[in-house]
Amino acid sequence: MPTPNRIKRSNWIALIGTVLVFGAAVVVAKTSHEPFSDAQFAVKAAQGSLAEVQLGRLAAQKGHSETVRAFGQRMAADHAESKAKLKKIAARENISLREDLDKDAKQSYEKLSKLSGPDFDRAYAQDMVKDHKKDVAEFQKEASAGKNETIRTFATDALPTLQDHLKQAREMKDLSDRRITTVPVPNVPK
Repeated sequence: MPTPNRIKRSNWIALIGTVLVFGAAVVVAKTSHEPFSDAQFAVKAAQGSLAEVQLGRLAAQKGHSETVRAFGQRMAADHAESKAKLKKIAARENISLREDLDKDAKQSYEKLSKLSGPDFDRAYAQDMVKDHKKDVAEFQKEASAGKNETIRTFATDALPTLQDHLKQAREMKDLSDRRITTVPVPNVPK
C-alpha cells in the first residue's frame, strides 16, 4: 500500500503534466489560428507575386501548349503590376518587403524547371490551382478583416483578378488532364 507522501507526489506529477500539456495546447491553438497582421500579409503577398512572376516567365518559355504559355505571360504581367502597387504601399506604410522567393516557391521553381512538354503543363497547372486557392483565401481574409485601410483596399482590389486567375488555372488544369487521358497508347506487339 502506497504511503501518503507517494500518493501526493504522484498526484503532483500528474497535475504538473496535465498543466504542461494544457499550456502547450493553448499556445499551439493561439498561434496556429492567429491571423496575419497587415504587414505580414503585405510581405507574403509580395513574395507570392514575385513567385508568380518567375513561374509565369518559366511557363511562357517552357509551356508545351499555347494555353500554358499565354497563362504564364498573364501571370508574369499581372503579378508584376500587383507587386509594383504593393511596393509603393509598403514604402508609404514603412513595411520592408523581401525580394527573394520563399522555400516553397524555390522548390516549385526547381521542380518545374526540370520538366518539359505535357508533364510541365500538368505540373504548372496543378501548382497554379493550389497557389491561387490559397491566395484567394488569404486576400479574402485581408479584404474583410484587415486593419490597415490601404492594405485592405489593395487586397479588395486585387481579389477579382486572383479569382479570375484561379478560374483560368482550373480550366488549364482540366485541359491538361484531358490531354493526358486522350493520348493514344502505342501498339505493342503481343
